Amino acid sequence: MNCNNIKNGGNKAFNKIFFQIVIIVLFLYGGLIDAKPPVVQIFTKQPQQGSMVVGRILVDGDIFLAEKPLSLSETGEFVFGVGREENSSVVLKVHSNNEVIDFPIAIKKREWKIEKINGLDKNKVNPKSKQTLKRIKSETIKVKQARNIFSEQMAFLMPFVSPAKGRISGVYGSQRILNGEKKRPHYGLDIANKVGTTVISPADGIVTFAEKDLFYSGGTIIIDHGFGINTTYIHLEKLKVKVGQKIIQGEKIATMGSTGRATGPHLDWRLNWFSTRLDPQLLLGD
Repeated sequence: MNCNNIKNGGNKAFNKIFFQIVIIVLFLYGGLIDAKPPVVQIFTKQPQQGSMVVGRILVDGDIFLAEKPLSLSETGEFVFGVGREENSSVVLKVHSNNEVIDFPIAIKKREWKIEKINGLDKNKVNPKSKQTLKRIKSETIKVKQARNIFSEQMAFLMPFVSPAKGRISGVYGSQRILNGEKKRPHYGLDIANKVGTTVISPADGIVTFAEKDLFYSGGTIIIDHGFGINTTYIHLEKLKVKVGQKIIQGEKIATMGSTGRATGPHLDWRLNWFSTRLDPQLLLGD
């Protein structure tokens, strides 16, 4: 066997491997050079259906969700909500320096429980009188208006606390069957306890709605926490606040009751981003 041939073959193999390594290094190095810094930081851990998603834009520009501009604080924070039926991902669009940059966010899907509630007043399940339906429509408009208020408060960035002590008797997103009839999903967190149990504000805010006797929800309070984030408190016995009042976290706002469409004393606590219904339990962590 010719030793020169072996040597030449070995050199060719070595040169081929060396050339491949150089190409890979150049590719990786070039990728690092071309890599752009992140444009968005998301603070919410593992966003899922029902999440309030908080983040910050890291570049000069504007940010959009489904063509809707998101409001930014002076330091770039923003918030939006992910509804119960949201897809497996949402895409934020950052407009900066005449460029549009997509920022996809994975959304975890959830399994929903079935909740059966019996013993309700038939008129509360399927009201039929024109007077009652007119009342419901009027109350719905007022609640919707309160939930669509925008303010530049930053209280939504606070860690929220539970508004009441008690047993969890109902959860967000569950399909409700009332007196054997399928209804819309439940969009609150139910906390059951005795009548008169203290209800506090889970975060700072301003009261935008306070009514003692709505048809479905009975005593009802809505608190604005800024940038479209608001919380609602339903089936209250006594209201301790009024519209326009500034509230601090932990302040007593009402007592628990069984008013409106309820089978027993409990607080129905709700969270909204404007008209998007979110899961307040996710604010409390594990």
